[in-house]
Amino acid sequence: MSEPLIKEYSSPGRKGYSLPPLDVPDINLEGELNPKFIRQQLDLPELSEVDVARHFTSLSQKNYGVDSGIYPLGSCTMKYNPKINEDIARIEGLSNLHPYQEDKDLQGSLKILYELKNNLAEISGMDEVTLQPASGAHGELTALMIIKRYFKDKGEERKKIVVPDSAHGTNPASAAMAGFEVVELKSNERGMIDLDKLRGLVDEDTAALMLTNPNTLGIFEREILEVAEIVHGVGGLLYYDGANMNAIMGYVRPGDMDFDLMHFNLHKTFSTPHGGGGPGSGPVGVKKFLTSYLPKPVLIKEGNFFKWEYHRPHSIGRVHSFYGNYSVILRAYAYIKALGADGLRKVTENAVLNANYMKAKLKDVYYLPYEEDSLHEFVLSASKQKEKGATTLNIAKRLLDYGQYAPTIYFPLVVKEALMIEPTETENITTLNKFIATMINISREIENNIEIVKNAPHNTTIKKLDEVKAARKPDLRW
Repeated sequence: MSEPLIKEYSSPGRKGYSLPPLDVPDINLEGELNPKFIRQQLDLPELSEVDVARHFTSLSQKNYGVDSGIYPLGSCTMKYNPKINEDIARIEGLSNLHPYQEDKDLQGSLKILYELKNNLAEISGMDEVTLQPASGAHGELTALMIIKRYFKDKGEERKKIVVPDSAHGTNPASAAMAGFEVVELKSNERGMIDLDKLRGLVDEDTAALMLTNPNTLGIFEREILEVAEIVHGVGGLLYYDGANMNAIMGYVRPGDMDFDLMHFNLHKTFSTPHGGGGPGSGPVGVKKFLTSYLPKPVLIKEGNFFKWEYHRPHSIGRVHSFYGNYSVILRAYAYIKALGADGLRKVTENAVLNANYMKAKLKDVYYLPYEEDSLHEFVLSASKQKEKGATTLNIAKRLLDYGQYAPTIYFPLVVKEALMIEPTETENITTLNKFIATMINISREIENNIEIVKNAPHNTTIKKLDEVKAARKPDLRW
């Protein structure tokens, strides 16, 4: 049932709050403002407190989030966010600070930032980290600006960024935005980088290879050291996209794989809130030879005093007003400190275990395009179901009828009718089995009652849309 608009609850005389009597003189607005800016009539709804509470509660129940159930978006790592991290981010002594306060008044917060960037450096094998970038894509852009400045200082005008077809989706967009030419590298039959093709693509005009490892198929690039040798052999840099770091944390570090720089997704790997246009955080880590290019100011420690260093002549400059999304950074700091090294390693183990359990249960029902071992996520294809008349999109919408959220669909592009599934480490066996049973049941429905799948969803507030009309004439505002 659809929820009425707030104005439809309105009835004259209802009140949820009483304002005190006006105790300041009336102001003649017409003498102060241009009359065209003065509203002549204000039509506000009149509501009781219970009306307001029920309205917004009803709206919230129509939403789906990670607090509602499994959110198996492949390549997005939509893990549960511990609520204690929310409490820590709201500690008054932290949340009420202002970035214009002097360093001497902010020593506690600066220590948190300093410890977090050092923790991230240790986890990743990088030498220095900036916390400024506000998202993963922003981190990518920051790293690409560093790459461009590095080669400029060397007197080289390198134009090419090599991006595998199994890369994270924002990589080519970020490279193009930074002014580079994007060159696609095709995967081999195992879903990994084809070394011979890589050798044929890179040359003295190659600035960097952008790589997600494991890639978006959930497959670890086993020949990564050879990949690094090929790229470094022509003077290029190796960039690590941290989108899939939940698969390797505590087991292997990008720095040890010979990556030169990378970004982290605090809102993926380190369990801070995700999406909605923010919040987010995409710190960038670099090896020592690139530290002078990091955005300024850089947080340093002199004795026992923490301070911002602004004199960085080779810096690419600011990429964010002030010092990053502080409340998100606080949540990630709390998460890392609560788990410690052993806990972070356990996160990886459970994420990999959950993904492989689901893959084993579903691979005979849906087509598995790559037989390589999976890490934290895996990609199936609904090609067998499509032969019977139901598409991946139909399956995704039918999942909604069962109160389940759909995985990432039609990505990566190297798999036709792709279903990209990442359960994360925070889901238990009961939740996994429920999702598995639903996927199997939908496949049976395609065999026995295909129309119920093709016309899904049936149980949601908004039923099946006219997708052609939605694509050609999108209603972008209400």
